[in-house]
Amino acid sequence: MVKNSWLGKNSWVKKNWVSRKTAIAGLLAVCIALFSCSKVPVQAETKIDPQFEQQVLEVLRKHPEVILESVRKYQQDQAKQAQQAQQALLDQLKTNPKAAIGSSPTLGAPLGKVVLFEFSDFQCPYCAGVIPTLKEFVKKYPDKVTLVYKHFPLSSIHLEAVNAAKAAWAAQQQGKFWEYHDALFAQQKSLNSATYSAIATSLKLDLAKFERDRTSAAAAAAVAKDQALGDQLGIDGTPFFIMNGQAFSGGVPLAELEKRMNQGQ
Repeated sequence: MVKNSWLGKNSWVKKNWVSRKTAIAGLLAVCIALFSCSKVPVQAETKIDPQFEQQVLEVLRKHPEVILESVRKYQQDQAKQAQQAQQALLDQLKTNPKAAIGSSPTLGAPLGKVVLFEFSDFQCPYCAGVIPTLKEFVKKYPDKVTLVYKHFPLSSIHLEAVNAAKAAWAAQQQGKFWEYHDALFAQQKSLNSATYSAIATSLKLDLAKFERDRTSAAAAAAVAKDQALGDQLGIDGTPFFIMNGQAFSGGVPLAELEKRMNQGQ
């Protein structure tokens, strides 16, 4: 995973930036390259010449820096490719936000001049903390700003985050996403199936439909789609925001949101 310079202090991180898998992958790539030097294609079942293998191992023993440099080069190439892909996606979100909004819940203008994408987790305390600021931002610029909610549950550290996201999606099917959203964050320390049903009942949702929807394949697919977008952007923590092609995260104050909004005008 590529390290993002936009990760804020007030955010939850789901895994380390420097992954052992990357190093291992790089090592494997080097080994593949070393053992594929023959002009004759090597079939899967073909054995490597023991003498050639011994020569390669001897070179590596005498010059371990060859492997280290190759791994570093591999990591740099992977990072560059990922950064280019992420930037292209950020540009796309800026020029054609409607496509990325899709059926996601929105707040504020139907499709404002300024679109703020929020990637959030219902068990993330920092996500809960930034809600008042986001609502104030939308309220202050009701005809200009569109807030778009994207599910990004950090399931490795928040065990109920995915279930909560699916429950919110089910509430959205009955036009009550934002009310359900607020209730989930208010009770984020006690999220479970009973809580989801109780909130649905308090909002006077059709409970049978709600239960069917929250456990449906469609709910899982909707959450997974948001997560896939977040993964493509290299997101590893919440809350995470994108506005005017700019990516940033953490508990941002209203003044910073306004500054970023004006920078894109």
